[in-house]
Amino acid sequence: MKESKVSAAELADMARENVPLVGMLAMQVESVLPGSVIIRVPYRDEFIRPGGTISGAVLMAVADFALYGVVLSLIGRVDLAVTTNLSINFLRRPPPGDVVARAGILKMGKRLAVGEVLLHGGDEEDLVAHVTGTYSIPPRGGGAL
Repeated sequence: MKESKVSAAELADMARENVPLVGMLAMQVESVLPGSVIIRVPYRDEFIRPGGTISGAVLMAVADFALYGVVLSLIGRVDLAVTTNLSINFLRRPPPGDVVARAGILKMGKRLAVGEVLLHGGDEEDLVAHVTGTYSIPPRGGGAL
């Protein structure tokens, strides 16, 4: 089996350095394998919106970070890889509790990566949201896109 191009610790360090929202939400990198990442957001009362459910903004944030992580698991540290599209389908109300994102790659190209994230409410098996997204990968050597 191939090794991931970034470790869980490296991804967590990069996030602290470059993506302040990850730290603000206390996201935890649980697992990084080539083409597979698991991220957890520990529950906080501030995440609850009217109706007693986790805010969609929290779900979208963890999904975006999970996609970033899964792309880097295959290409290594590329700080300027950026989201070009993110689509989320909310499937059911996530109950108050941790949010777990499981991300994978659907297609990896030289310039674009398409991934998928399955969001769960804590340790529950039922999906609370399904996310697809595309990341733009800058050319090596810093050339124009």
